[in-house]
Amino acid sequence: MAFIKIHQEKAENPTALVKLCPFGAIHYDNGKLDIDSGCKMCRICIKKGGGVFEYVEEKNAPAVDKSAWRGVAVVAEQTAGAVHPITFELLGKARDLADKINHPVYCVLIGYRIADKADELLSYGADEVFVYDDPALEHFRIEPYTAVLEDFINKNLPSTVLVGGTTSGRSLAPRVAARFRTGLTADCTKLDMQPSTDLDQIRPAYGGNIMAHINTPKHRPQFATVRYKIFPIPPKREAIGKITRCSLANPQLNSAISVQKVTEKKREVGIEEAEVIVVAGRGIRKQEDLAMLEELAGLLGGKLASTRSLIEAGWVNPRCQIGLSGRTVKPKLIITCGVSGAIQFVAGMSGSELIVAINTDPNAAIFKSAHIGIHGDLYKIVPQLIEKIKLEKGQ
Repeated sequence: MAFIKIHQEKAENPTALVKLCPFGAIHYDNGKLDIDSGCKMCRICIKKGGGVFEYVEEKNAPAVDKSAWRGVAVVAEQTAGAVHPITFELLGKARDLADKINHPVYCVLIGYRIADKADELLSYGADEVFVYDDPALEHFRIEPYTAVLEDFINKNLPSTVLVGGTTSGRSLAPRVAARFRTGLTADCTKLDMQPSTDLDQIRPAYGGNIMAHINTPKHRPQFATVRYKIFPIPPKREAIGKITRCSLANPQLNSAISVQKVTEKKREVGIEEAEVIVVAGRGIRKQEDLAMLEELAGLLGGKLASTRSLIEAGWVNPRCQIGLSGRTVKPKLIITCGVSGAIQFVAGMSGSELIVAINTDPNAAIFKSAHIGIHGDLYKIVPQLIEKIKLEKGQ
């Protein structure tokens, strides 16, 4: 564990030192400087504090026996017995990571009447599926699900645990990580494995302006959540592996939450599921002009999305934002209109099969990522595309 030590005797101008922290974590009260929990360990105070602040890493912390922890585990996500595709994506990545260190791939399946899904998980790369099937686990409730995952880790000691960056995954992962006093990196966009079994966890930070590279070398297991559509789904293979049925005592499955009624919400196809996406960028002059792009998307059987600037302007639903601070997509076709191509946006759509970019700036960064670049005014090009498509369809 690291911390920042304050040398109070060197603090000649405490008011100026307080202003060093961009997060407002430094305070000066009763003649003493202090740092609160708002500290992000950015170390700006150390660089600019004239020796007042010192970064200290405890050397006597007990080292973890990494050899005792073996395996890359994936927490399967399912709703009403249907496995979420993010589980298959994580199994494919887990296989890649595990092969580098000759570790097995585990999958934890939690729910009720879901044991028949274990073979499907084996076919996507798991070596062993641990099935916790109990009426108390029919609906996602945080206390019993946490108890189950804690039980699995205690009994099997996986070195790495991957969890989907979904609503339930983002609730479950931090609770379990806290019980093991270990690190958790949320919303990873890249993962790699070192020979030492340390997991390289890379994720956007500070609004996507930098990519943070995070390791957890002194603790096990290592936890990471990953967004949907970040990694490809691997091809199915023959379901070769082991299925292990597990159980917990009823008191451990108790919950203060009771599910009174479940009402199925009408499913909306989000931009993550769309095979065709038309993206509106800063080049759109006014909100009313989005109708033109919506028409193009509709003719192609696709969805309209946008960059962050239009979301902040209130022109488009935030669920339709592509990028590190939005959604990650992998459509068969994506057409960007007036999009400059900032790295935060490109990271959210770089996996698209065909990228078509329309921009008036011949030096726009988006052309570096596009398979087809069209240098021109979207207000002239898009209507021509619409007209041609309508002619092809006989409309």
